[in-house]
Amino acid sequence: MFKRSDDPASAPVRFTFDGRQMTARAGDSVAAALLAGGVTRFRDTPVGGAPRMAYCMMGVCFDCLVRIDGIPNRQACLEPVTEGMAVERQPAPAATGGELR
Repeated sequence: MFKRSDDPASAPVRFTFDGRQMTARAGDSVAAALLAGGVTRFRDTPVGGAPRMAYCMMGVCFDCLVRIDGIPNRQACLEPVTEGMAVERQPAPAATGGELR
């Protein structure tokens, strides 16, 4: 579904997703890096716990919310991936005691 152009000039950026080491390209958004790495579940919905992932890739839909470096509710499609960044799947707020702020 998604295809990246091959640009050998892009420096690799290392980050983690749920503790798993991943590599992205400099300039990638967190969502693009996760999708390129095969991640298809970014968060769970508050009602029903349905899995969600990036949808609009431009910050309109909020389906790509993740926790970045301990901060919840970050839109993965708008955040550039940085070296050493820790990204985590965001569980449904009911499961965490109400994480939405």
